[in-house]
Amino acid sequence: MGFKRIYTRISNITKATCTLKAEGARYGELARINGMPAQVISVIGENVTLQVFAGTEGVSSESEVVFTGSQPLLNVSDLLAGRFLNGYGEPIDGGPELHGEARAIKGSAVNPIKRSKPSTLLATGIAGIDLNNTLVTGQKIPFFANADQPYNQVLAEVAMRAEADKIILGGMGLSNDDYLFFKNTFTNAGVLNKIVCFINTSENPPLERLLIPDMACTAAEYFANDKKQKVLVLLTDMTLYADALAIVANKMDQIPSKDSMPGSLYSDLASIYEKSVQFAHGGSITIIGVTTLSEGDITHAIPDNTGYITEGQLFLKQDTDIGKVIVDPFRSLSRLKQNVIAKKTREDHPQVMNALVRLYADAKDAKTKKENGFDLNEYDKRCLEFAKDYSRRLLAVDVNMSIDQMLDTGWELLQNYFKKFEVGIKEEIMNKYWNDDRTIKA
Repeated sequence: MGFKRIYTRISNITKATCTLKAEGARYGELARINGMPAQVISVIGENVTLQVFAGTEGVSSESEVVFTGSQPLLNVSDLLAGRFLNGYGEPIDGGPELHGEARAIKGSAVNPIKRSKPSTLLATGIAGIDLNNTLVTGQKIPFFANADQPYNQVLAEVAMRAEADKIILGGMGLSNDDYLFFKNTFTNAGVLNKIVCFINTSENPPLERLLIPDMACTAAEYFANDKKQKVLVLLTDMTLYADALAIVANKMDQIPSKDSMPGSLYSDLASIYEKSVQFAHGGSITIIGVTTLSEGDITHAIPDNTGYITEGQLFLKQDTDIGKVIVDPFRSLSRLKQNVIAKKTREDHPQVMNALVRLYADAKDAKTKKENGFDLNEYDKRCLEFAKDYSRRLLAVDVNMSIDQMLDTGWELLQNYFKKFEVGIKEEIMNKYWNDDRTIKA
C-alpha cells in the first residue's frame, strides 16, 4: 500500500471549495478534509482546488487534507442489481457492502467504431411515448416538466414497463417522500432484480449530486458492455444537477454564463448524455433525463443546452379538459423514431400517428374559435369530442398497453368521430384497417 499524501496548510477557503499547494494531484482525484470527502476540480501547477461535498463549515487553514490517489470508484458486479446506493457507491439500503471490480467513474464516451446505428425499439407501455414519440435503444432524450408535475411518478412507470434488462435510476435532490416512493414502488412491483438506484436526497450535500450521473452511467456501462444487456438510465432531476455545478463555479469566482450557469454547462451535460450508445454486440444504454422548468421557460440555459445535446424531448402537460397529465403531442419529439416505426412496428403506425395528431390540431383550432365566441360547425364539435377521448385513451401518462393496442385504439377513435375522407390516410392502409361497419358517434 502506497504512502498517503497529507497536507495541513490551506491557502483559501470558500463555502464549497478549498485551495492549497500540493504535488502530484490529479483532476478528479478524491481527497478527505477533516475526514470529509472532497474532489479535485482544478490543478494549476501546484495550486490545487477541491470541492468539499458537505461544505467547508469547520474547515480551517490548518485542517488535514489527505489525497487518496484515485478517482471515485464503483464496485461493479451482478450484485449491483436490487441495491440502493449513495453518490459514493455506498449502500444506503441496509444491505451488505458491495464487492466487485473497482472502476473509476466519469470515463470517456464510447469510441464511435464500437457504436451501431440505434434501430431497436424500446417500448415503455406509455402510449404518449410509444405511439407518437417512439424511442430506440441507444437514444438520449429528456422529459421537460414543470416542478409541480408528477415526473418522478412517470419515471417510475417507465422503469416498471420498459422492455429493458436493467434500469439504472439516478436521483438527485430527491425529497425523502420521492425516495421512499421509488423504493416502495420497485419493491412492491417485484422488479428489484433489474433495478439499481443511486440516490442523493435533499438532506444530503448538494454537491454530492455531481457524482450521481457518473455512478449511474458506470453501472450502465458494466451491464451494457460487459453483460451485453439492454440498459435504461433514468436521471432526475438534471436541473438540480446543473444547480450544483453553478454552486461550485460561483465559489471559484468563475464568470457565469447565461442564467447564472457555468460556461462549461454544455460540455458537463454532454459528458453524461453522450454515454448513451447502441453497441454492435447488442448491448445498449438509453438515457432519459428529467429537466424541470421554471414556469415552463424552455429558453433557460439548462433546457436550452439539453435540447442541443439530446435527440428530441418529451413534454409533460396538464390537460385541463380531462384532468390528467399527458405527453404533449405538439411539443414532444423523438428524432430517432423513424428508425423503428413501420419497421419494428406495424405498417400503419406512421399513418395513424400523423392522422391523430393532425386531427388533434384541428380540435385545438376549434377550441380557440369557441373561446373567442365564434360559432362551431359540426366538424369542429366532433373534433373537440375526439380530442378529449384521444387524450384520455392515448395521451395520458397512466395509459399502459402494447403498441398494437395503441394502433387499434387509434383506428377506433378515427372511426368513432370521422369519415374516411377526413382522416387523410393512404388508401391501401385504409382498405386494410378501416371497419366500414362502424358508425360515427353522434
